[in-house]
Amino acid sequence: MSSKILNEMSWKIGARWSGRVAGSVRLGHNAEDVGLEEPKALGHPDSLCVRAAQGWIELGDYVEADKELDGIAPELRSHPDVLEARWEIYARAKKWEMCLDIAERIVQVCPGRAGGWIHRSFALHELGQTQEAFDKLLPVGDKFRKIWLIPYNLACYCAQLRRLDESREWFKAAMAIDEKTVREAAIDDPDLKPLWDSMGGTSWEKCG
Repeated sequence: MSSKILNEMSWKIGARWSGRVAGSVRLGHNAEDVGLEEPKALGHPDSLCVRAAQGWIELGDYVEADKELDGIAPELRSHPDVLEARWEIYARAKKWEMCLDIAERIVQVCPGRAGGWIHRSFALHELGQTQEAFDKLLPVGDKFRKIWLIPYNLACYCAQLRRLDESREWFKAAMAIDEKTVREAAIDDPDLKPLWDSMGGTSWEKCG
């Protein structure tokens, strides 16, 4: 995914896969859209610790980011904002088992955030469990109809599973939500290579 998109979305987690995950944020605050209650927002000073941690993550200093989160009141460390920031730290370190545990917790405490579901499946994919990643993300596609990343990731998982017709259909679904962003995300995404190869080395243009 291009740096422009990364900056716009605040999903800057690594060159190979940053376009494929939902960073702490911004993507997942949509509980009202699916009829679920959003947890109470963090108050001062805990919310400042999360913002500071996100700043350190952007600067690539994950030790300092972790310290900031450790400064949050213990009873609030299971808040989804804190968990999502912690997920980003461990994802940067490619500690996928820990990422999976954190994402499972996000799904439990805040099922109305798309980020938890996306994080969980991405961690499963990185652990080599791509079929399970697909199976766990598929059911929430109808819940989060405005989130292009869900059909996009499903397209990637299908491509890696060599279910190329399905991959193409999911890719079209993602394009229908946000064509510009999907185009930029797809250009350098190696998980879609089997799809492009099956089409004679072409790219998203033939999926339009």
